[in-house]
Amino acid sequence: MRIRTEYPYATRREDIRIPVPGVSGGTTLLYGRVWRPVTEEPVPALLEYLPYRLSDGTAASDQQRHPWYAGHGYASVRVDVRGHGNSEGVPGDEYTAAEQADGAAVVEWLARQPWCTGRVGMFGVSWGGTSALQTAALAPEPLKAVVTVCSTDDRYDNDVHRVGGAVAAAGTASRAATLLAFSARPPDPLHTGDDWERLWQVRLDALEPLHHTWLAHLTRDAYWEHGSVCQDYGAIRAAVLAVGGWQDPCRDTVLRLVGALDPTRTRGIIGPWPREYPDQGLRPGPSIGFLQETLRWWDHWLRDDAPERAGHGADAERQVGPDTATGVMAEPLLRFWITQSHPPATAYDELPGRWDGEPAWPSPRITPVAYALQGPPLVVDSPQHTGLDAGSFVPFGEDADLPPDQRDEDAKSASFEFPVTERTEILGRPRVTLRLRLDAGHGQVAVRLCDVAPDGSSTLVTRGALDLSCRAGRDRADDWPAGATEDVSFELGAAGHAFAPGQRIRLAVSSAYWPWIWPRADSAGFTLDPDGSLLELPVRAAPEGPGPPGTVAFEEPEHAVPLGVVTPVTLDPPRPARLVVRDVAKGEWRLELSDDAGTRVHPDGLEHTERSTESYAIQEGDPLSATARSAWTIRLHRPEQGWDTTVETRSEIGCDAEHFLTTDEVVCRHGREVVFHRTWRKRIPRTAG
Repeated sequence: MRIRTEYPYATRREDIRIPVPGVSGGTTLLYGRVWRPVTEEPVPALLEYLPYRLSDGTAASDQQRHPWYAGHGYASVRVDVRGHGNSEGVPGDEYTAAEQADGAAVVEWLARQPWCTGRVGMFGVSWGGTSALQTAALAPEPLKAVVTVCSTDDRYDNDVHRVGGAVAAAGTASRAATLLAFSARPPDPLHTGDDWERLWQVRLDALEPLHHTWLAHLTRDAYWEHGSVCQDYGAIRAAVLAVGGWQDPCRDTVLRLVGALDPTRTRGIIGPWPREYPDQGLRPGPSIGFLQETLRWWDHWLRDDAPERAGHGADAERQVGPDTATGVMAEPLLRFWITQSHPPATAYDELPGRWDGEPAWPSPRITPVAYALQGPPLVVDSPQHTGLDAGSFVPFGEDADLPPDQRDEDAKSASFEFPVTERTEILGRPRVTLRLRLDAGHGQVAVRLCDVAPDGSSTLVTRGALDLSCRAGRDRADDWPAGATEDVSFELGAAGHAFAPGQRIRLAVSSAYWPWIWPRADSAGFTLDPDGSLLELPVRAAPEGPGPPGTVAFEEPEHAVPLGVVTPVTLDPPRPARLVVRDVAKGEWRLELSDDAGTRVHPDGLEHTERSTESYAIQEGDPLSATARSAWTIRLHRPEQGWDTTVETRSEIGCDAEHFLTTDEVVCRHGREVVFHRTWRKRIPRTAG
């Protein structure tokens, strides 16, 4: 990692308030921070827009990139979503219409500033990357280019809420609990003044656990279509650089975007990374010089000759011509990391493999190759705790994030193997077709694709799942005719992987996968008939690429000078990040997760402490025992000002035969005084999933 200290421009920083229309009239002020080059000439603006609190939550990562962009001649702006951080308004659901309209309004406001050329780019990771895509779909005229990282184009089927129509237990529970705690945090009086208490109370009074809504929409309806740019890719007029990681559940977004958008305005990159910017040094690597790569993108689309590059279709192709300025549009349409066969582990500093590229997507060099399943029909009735070795639903580069050796999971599944006699490289989404017979009206199927070494160790490559009531479409729920046999077909998550000669390709099929998917109460497994069942792999021809191996390359990561946040060392022993507990007497299996970020001391004197725990429990043979629990404690403390606030939350999701049962509690304190305490209890009908 290089730390950049000298730039073409000196920079300045200021905090700003951006007016956007209020929900019920009037004006709402969004809190922002802008880093600008010291120059009399107007410059393009870059916007990062998300709810995670620029004054503390993302302050350290903001410092890495926004001053860097400013030093290279851009006004780089970070803005908090309404109802979060020091912005006015109240928190709401993810990706509301008001949030998206605010994003477009901020883009227009930036373009009107005297220090801006009128051209704006937008970037972000996770929520911020999705916001960038959604704002681009509204097509504000000044927004010319987007960089979207680990984002979703399909809120229903490519985020943390659903997996193949089944409720994503870990994703839903963890996400809802996290957002409840985050939304309850107070504004900072250092930035809002004495009005912070009133703003906090207004915010707290509007709190609502988001899984109340998510669990009420079990099929893909208008609620999920809103904010899913896959509904109309043609609405996106800005140039799009889509970036993802093979460990992130949203990686399929990159492949869909480069396949659906105009190739003269689109590029994609998929690396070996978890969910983060790919210059953070998080495992697995290798990291890349992401700031340098995105600077090429901004320079190409936002600088003085950019209007001639903003056309569409054939006209745009004629206008752009050879890319002599930055070279970014001369890169392959899709650049990607191909991982080699490797032993299983929960973390890797770097995955073995190489960079390569494809000039078109879908690629003519990729052919679906069918592997027929063999053997007599067999009953698949997996133990309810199958899936405890799945790894983190959303990895962030932690020690226990990735799936361990899959042999134990394979033993709970029906497994089919195919020997690898020559190097077999796959790129894209595998597909399975399974001939199933169910004696009940509902069921679930989970499949894992593994790379098995001669010593028997099993490394997960990718996986997928399907709630069988969604077999005819995610927008409907159809009972299975009891005793009937049907063929079902679905895709697994995308992968870029090369199986080495001597390895074995293993397809493992299970009827349970807790806590990735919530079990069905009336599901008792199924009979799998290999006759008519098959695995299709997207096999890529011997790598020719746009040039010899090594043609695709990136600079090493580079950041601005760090903010200087300090985490004091304590004598408290760290808690296990991921612990599997078996209560033999109760017949219960429990997955326990903990995340203790400790106390981070900011240069302005703020002490920011976060601790969270999650647990996912289930009893052998009882799908109705499934329970997800989360707890958060957040303290924001500035000793010199006497400001000391604490947010504590508890969330639980359980079920009976016909409902999800949820309980949530929030307690907020200023000093020792409780300023807010509320408990929610809901019974939400389970009509599908």
